[in-house]
Amino acid sequence: MPTLLIVHHTPSPTCQALLEAVVSGATAPEIEGVDVVRRPALSATASDVLAADAYLLGTPANIGYMSGALKHFFDQIYYPCLDATQGRPFGYYVHGGSDVTGAVRAIDAITTGLGWRRAAQPVTVTGTPEKSDVEACWELGATLAAGLTG
Repeated sequence: MPTLLIVHHTPSPTCQALLEAVVSGATAPEIEGVDVVRRPALSATASDVLAADAYLLGTPANIGYMSGALKHFFDQIYYPCLDATQGRPFGYYVHGGSDVTGAVRAIDAITTGLGWRRAAQPVTVTGTPEKSDVEACWELGATLAAGLTG
């Protein structure tokens, strides 16, 4: 069974709401035959990444960058996963108070280095999420999971 690995740093109620929307989309009843695994960024391992077929990342934007937790995740898995995970699909969401540009740039740079293939446009949210932001996160989860069924 294909596996979607959701790696997230969820320090706030806002990030929790976005994570829950992603998980709800990825586990929608009409998407069958996909194992959805969730790991906090500080406990996700190279073994988790190697065992998965696609990745969905979530982070707040902190001081103009992705969270330290997601950066730590990338630092831990980069070289052990570099060759084996090339071409695998991924997507991500980022929440920031006012700007997510630096976090988006950093995630794009690292995933390009890993050779991962973006399977959906990132969901970027600033300030208080609107209903459309939560719906976009649901769609992101559904898109990544459904992409593993074909």
